[in-house]
Amino acid sequence: MAKGYVIAQMSVINQDGYLAYAKQVPRTLEPFGGRFIVRGGEATTMDGQPKGPRNVVIEFPSVKAAQDWYNSAAYQAIVQGRLDNADGCLVTVEGFEA
Repeated sequence: MAKGYVIAQMSVINQDGYLAYAKQVPRTLEPFGGRFIVRGGEATTMDGQPKGPRNVVIEFPSVKAAQDWYNSAAYQAIVQGRLDNADGCLVTVEGFEA
């Protein structure tokens, strides 16, 4: 089974509010086997228009696990903190298996 990834690209519009949200995310990942691959860090746009300078990639055992995490009561209880304090998007992507 291919791994699943949540990819976020956004602009933080309220740093304090976003940090309060971001501190709560790790505990919501554990029950779904999620782990951060990228969490911020310096990025260089090679071409096109990014949604913002903040990039996050979270790896899960499967796309279903990624979607279950997003829809979980634990994450839904905090997601408004991201929506209120950052502008961008989250997508789930199925990993590649050779």
